Amino acid sequence: MAQKNHTTNLTELLLQCVAQPDPMLSMLEWLCSQLMEAEVSQQLGAEKSERAESRSGYRCGYRPRRLDTRMGTMYLMVPKVRHGGYIPFFVTERKRSEAALIQVVQEAFVQGVSTRKMEKLAKSLGIESLSRSQVSEMTKGLNEQVNAFRSRSLSQSSYPILWVDALYEKVRMDGRIVSMAILVVCGVDEHGQRDILAIEPMLEESEEAYLQLFRGLQERGLRTPELVVSDAHAGLVAAIRKGFPGASWQRCKVHFMRNILAHIPHKDKDAFAQNLKTIWLAPTREQACKLAEEICRQYEHRFPKAIRCLEDGLEDSLSFYAFPQLDARKISSTNVLERLNREIRRRTSVVGIFPSADAYARLVTTYLMEYAEDWSSSRAYLSEQSVQAFPLSKENIL
Repeated sequence: MAQKNHTTNLTELLLQCVAQPDPMLSMLEWLCSQLMEAEVSQQLGAEKSERAESRSGYRCGYRPRRLDTRMGTMYLMVPKVRHGGYIPFFVTERKRSEAALIQVVQEAFVQGVSTRKMEKLAKSLGIESLSRSQVSEMTKGLNEQVNAFRSRSLSQSSYPILWVDALYEKVRMDGRIVSMAILVVCGVDEHGQRDILAIEPMLEESEEAYLQLFRGLQERGLRTPELVVSDAHAGLVAAIRKGFPGASWQRCKVHFMRNILAHIPHKDKDAFAQNLKTIWLAPTREQACKLAEEICRQYEHRFPKAIRCLEDGLEDSLSFYAFPQLDARKISSTNVLERLNREIRRRTSVVGIFPSADAYARLVTTYLMEYAEDWSSSRAYLSEQSVQAFPLSKENIL
């Protein structure tokens, strides 16, 4: 293919852009135009007006196309192709999380969420306003990516440790706003790397709902883990017992402490909490039990409900001692998910009320896909040697 002779002085073009009210946006607009021309020429096998045997199609003018970017809004003249059509690559390859947010906006408009909230969301992305056709084009492949991530096979790796926790968000269902639980499951593979295994909306937090989730994970190839870390929700615990027979359950010490402190007067919470923390900081299980006994004797008359709660749940909160090779700080609580949940809420708070459970799952999954990619290339969460020491002695098997 003959090469086009570019004689335009690049310095003159740059100076022309600098003279514009928004020079960076003008430069970006010029660059996008040049990229589109080059991409169409490559697609057709020939430059504009060029006669060549390699030509596979023809241009047929231009169409105006508005493009919203973080630098601002610009209007491009997109080349039209007679057969097959043409969409610029920078439209289809935009960042997934931005595309997810825009798709939430589209669905929210359809469901009647207030325009003011939608405008605020759009401005947070650096976009002046949104058209439904533009949103549809930009997010064409998003559902496929999200569904592929949520249904991907898990048979290629083993996940000996799972963390399970639920987020609660306001979701519009059947014309009313409900608080919906969104279950997030995170695992560590045999190399010590973290991964997001499931993001599932749940209409109710019941044993059957949790059991269906775990069965879905098993159908995707998940093998029974050695240890599952979660809070003490009755339905979740029962589902862990039935869904993962032979696995140990670690009651999250952070959630457990909150349950105990709910029975302590406000003025005594700090002092009591400091004593409680020493239990799970003990170097051995035996020492932890002794510290717990001392606390029970010291406070059984002042705070009987709190002590009863401590006694009832103590054994389940000490399961991590059966795995001395692993970092106790990381397997004794769901803090790995708590940090992730805070980051998710920081982003979802922009939307407020989601138009549907699917819209929420789509947005959260898109963010978590990016976290999963970062985790896969970052430092291992647990050392590979410690994780591969399984199977270990299990003193607290369910």
